[in-house]
Amino acid sequence: MPQHIVIGDIHGCFAELQALLVAVEAQPDDVVVSVGDVVDRGPASVEVVNFLRARPNTIVVTGNHERKHIRGVLSYSQEITRAQFGDAYAEAVQWMRTLPYCVELDDAVVVHAALLPGVPLAAQRDEVLCGSTAGEQELQRALGHGRWHESWDGPKPVIFGHHVVTEPLVRPRRIYGIDTGACHGGRLTALTLPDFQLHSVPASADHWAHVRRSWQADVLAGKPWSEMTWAEIDEQLARLRSHGEPRTRAYLVALDAWRAALDERRGEVLHVLLATAAGLAATASPEQASAAMARHPLAGFLFQARRDRLDATTFARQCQTPARLDEFSRGLGMAPLPVPSPPPRGGYAC
Repeated sequence: MPQHIVIGDIHGCFAELQALLVAVEAQPDDVVVSVGDVVDRGPASVEVVNFLRARPNTIVVTGNHERKHIRGVLSYSQEITRAQFGDAYAEAVQWMRTLPYCVELDDAVVVHAALLPGVPLAAQRDEVLCGSTAGEQELQRALGHGRWHESWDGPKPVIFGHHVVTEPLVRPRRIYGIDTGACHGGRLTALTLPDFQLHSVPASADHWAHVRRSWQADVLAGKPWSEMTWAEIDEQLARLRSHGEPRTRAYLVALDAWRAALDERRGEVLHVLLATAAGLAATASPEQASAAMARHPLAGFLFQARRDRLDATTFARQCQTPARLDEFSRGLGMAPLPVPSPPPRGGYAC
């Protein structure tokens, strides 16, 4: 008879997920149910999502980490996941939008974070179910400092994750908290139904400790450097300059060199603008010079230069971001200066 295999917070730990499915002797017709938070913090969120999407008989509940991606509220761990997915990120988020906030099985209810005692399942708020900040605040307003599972006495047992525990939190046939911190070097835990047996496998490492360091360069590469002002770029680089991870340090060196090249380019662009205006004025009649300037992509600045109204201060007010400097460069036939890319990534297995 097929079983239900309810799995705690996976958080991008693909190797542990595979090991756990072996440990429970999962069969193709068994139903795998994830309590959510399948992404973020671990090294293999892409592999986890692809596996769960492709596997028949699989249900994934929305966790607060999926909800952050859906709502576009990205903190550092979500920025890493976005970098991990690359061009496939939008499609992955669209899949997350299709996930339910809870699932009622014959033997239990599965949610990511919590249920408000005394409220029917159909009336539970998504924020409470997934453990968002708003949901946590609603629980606190309703229960004070008490925990929801301490007073839960619903018609079915509840299986949930969200709050990391060293050992599964169990009130037999009532409450099963099974987030045992796989991404932090703990364990990945599953509860099989209908026998209500716990199974777990150890994590191979504290993945989040490694991932948050090793993906720093990729997160930095996703910042809108070209749209920042020079002061904003300088503030970012000054704040990050002491970063110790080698790949990130190498990327920051490249960004520093890019920033210096931008300063040099600004001087070159101003020089070429002034020289172009002076050259046209010296070699053509005023009417011909005006006509030539009017046809130029940077006509307004050439006219300012001819009237002695374009100096370093004036130009700086008009050229406050790398993107704007690139516009000037293209207008003068100069190649733009693209933001550098991070060094290639090394391998890291979950």
